[in-house]
Amino acid sequence: MNLTLIAVIALVISLVAIAFALWALMEVRKTRRLRLKFGPEYDRALQSERDARHAEANLEKREKRVSKYNIRLLNPGEKERFAERWRAVQERFVDNPRIAVAEADRLIDEAMKARGYPISDFEAQAADLSVDYPVVVEHYRAAHEIDLRQNGGRANTEDLRRAMQQYRALFEEVIGTDVTEHHQEAR
Repeated sequence: MNLTLIAVIALVISLVAIAFALWALMEVRKTRRLRLKFGPEYDRALQSERDARHAEANLEKREKRVSKYNIRLLNPGEKERFAERWRAVQERFVDNPRIAVAEADRLIDEAMKARGYPISDFEAQAADLSVDYPVVVEHYRAAHEIDLRQNGGRANTEDLRRAMQQYRALFEEVIGTDVTEHHQEAR
């Protein structure tokens, strides 16, 4: 073999190795970014997909989809109206926990819609919320599961109390205020 051919082959091999190393580095950075952004939702996606690449691709699709929405913050008047409605739902819990949990679920939907999230089936909503609220979306899933169980008559009052707490955690994130603190300030 002549020296030029050996040099060209060595150069090509070096370029392929560098390209592979750069690709691997980009993949590691992407994984790190998604892990940091999605937190527990990243782990949930890994469990539901056949491999990490599919899970990460789905998380990136969520990000892209949600970036197209016109998500906005609520103005102070809207926050106060939603907080007041939440307090009414919480008060209703004492007399009728089942109805209060169902109303809390509907109020979450209304708050999400007011913010600019499309309202569709639960799984799509939870996936959309996971982009901006990757930690509290677990509260949403847990509360929704209890709501479904109560519709089938399989949830007790303690389950319903937990559902209200979990809906509240998400609700406060979505409207952007602590409903208890907000109520005390209004007094």
